[in-house]
Amino acid sequence: MGTGRRGLIAMAVTVVCGVTVLAAPATAFAAPAPLPSKAPTSAAKASPTPASPTPSAPSSSASPGTSAPAPNKDLEAVREKLERLYREASVATDSYNAAEEKAERQSAAIVELAKKIVAGQEKLADLKKRAGAAAASQYRTGGLPDEAQLLLSDDPHDFLDGAGRVLQGQRATKGLIGEVARTQQDLEQYAADASAQWKNLEANRKAKDAARTKIKKRIAEAEKLESRLEKAEKKRLAELEAEAARRAQTAWLDSGALDDAGGKATTAGAKAVAYATAQIGKPYVWGAEGPDSYDCSGLTSQAWASAGDPIPRTSQEQWKQLPHVAVKDMRPGDLVIYFEDATHVGMYVGDGAIVHAPRPGRTVTIAGAGSMPILGVVRPDA
Repeated sequence: MGTGRRGLIAMAVTVVCGVTVLAAPATAFAAPAPLPSKAPTSAAKASPTPASPTPSAPSSSASPGTSAPAPNKDLEAVREKLERLYREASVATDSYNAAEEKAERQSAAIVELAKKIVAGQEKLADLKKRAGAAAASQYRTGGLPDEAQLLLSDDPHDFLDGAGRVLQGQRATKGLIGEVARTQQDLEQYAADASAQWKNLEANRKAKDAARTKIKKRIAEAEKLESRLEKAEKKRLAELEAEAARRAQTAWLDSGALDDAGGKATTAGAKAVAYATAQIGKPYVWGAEGPDSYDCSGLTSQAWASAGDPIPRTSQEQWKQLPHVAVKDMRPGDLVIYFEDATHVGMYVGDGAIVHAPRPGRTVTIAGAGSMPILGVVRPDA
């Protein structure tokens, strides 16, 4: 937020207080394996039933000072727990992004209300000045009202002219009084609106802080768990993640989901795909929208913005607001929404593949579109 906007918001708070006185009477996805010609087969499928494992203790047959590699079932449990932790971080990230988006809108609304309040105060000052001029004019005429001065006139012509001026003066006075009252009411309403927006802004600030705390906690837990693994265990864990992704992708393709697919990208869709794939290799950072790092919806929203078709910032709002299309009808540029709570999103690039920003510790990559549980598909340029 720029200095000018902060200044306007600060001014709005001050004005609100002043006017109030006057008015008193907020998954661990595996790094992809090379994609075959038929379809990509990467990224890990989320497990719905997480466990709470730890790497195996040193075996009695191991050399002193070393740990024996954990059995596959123990590493599978580790994989599931990592998925759970990163999924929880992903959910919190969507909450953080939603609160951030709302806060930006509320800040903009406060700025606009501040401008209206300033303009209203200037108008009220002008009206008061005009009222003061009218009072001064009355003082110069001896304090007599226009009607009394009219009755004292001896000239009939002056009398008739004066009568017209009296009527005009009365209408002008009534109009001035009415305008002062309406301006005062407007200022009171602007102050109330600004106060409400300020409360909403504060609530979203707290929501962002809570989400940020949860994100950091879950990522720290996952990193601590991974740090306990030996080098060989980490390698095998990555293999298990890739295997899970391949199984999910193969099952999805075998279901016939893409048998009738073959839609072509629109001009805008091709631009969005080009932008998203150009980010491959850049790190995932929660809350990031580029250009150096992205989270999942930061990547898709920026890709479509680059194509000239802005979309909602979060995966949940993308799911809610964008038109839904059948999986069999999807085309490059469409967005694939994942998990029942719509907390992950990737962009379909064709041939059964997506480009996405997976999770902390990973980079933007190509993965199998069916390697995670698909909620549905939305089309930004329907």
